[in-house]
Amino acid sequence: MRTLCLFAALLLASCQTTRYYIVRHGEKSNPGAGMTSDVPLSPAGEERAQALLVRLQDARLRYVYSTDYLRTKATAAPSASAAGLGLIFYDPKDTAFVGRVLAQGKGNTLIVGHSNTVDDLVNRFLGRKELTDLPDSSFGDLFIVTKRGKRFSYKHEHFGL
Repeated sequence: MRTLCLFAALLLASCQTTRYYIVRHGEKSNPGAGMTSDVPLSPAGEERAQALLVRLQDARLRYVYSTDYLRTKATAAPSASAAGLGLIFYDPKDTAFVGRVLAQGKGNTLIVGHSNTVDDLVNRFLGRKELTDLPDSSFGDLFIVTKRGKRFSYKHEHFGL
């Protein structure tokens, strides 16, 4: 009986589910003359960050990652703050990033990136090419990569406006 209970506990532990919520930053303000490419969120982008917070309010986040840009940090910050977490910065060019996220173990995770990096993240988690770059005008896409045991799947949802 003890062996059966131990086997059942191990089986349940190996089938635990972890979700990776991957989004592009919210709408950015229009860069004015002399501004860098590190522009803040527009009012619509700030609303979208709040909509992401509402969408993820029951997600039980353990980690929140953002690139070190004004718009990604501002998109991630409300969700991180509500979960009592700080932002963890990552380099969008770091191809080993997903491997480190997976090595951190279980824990639902929000990752905020860019129109040309969200697809790379999803594809790396899945181990296959499913997505291409998002159109520059596309906001509010939520990609949920789910890991159950050693299996990965994903779904595409929308949030906000």
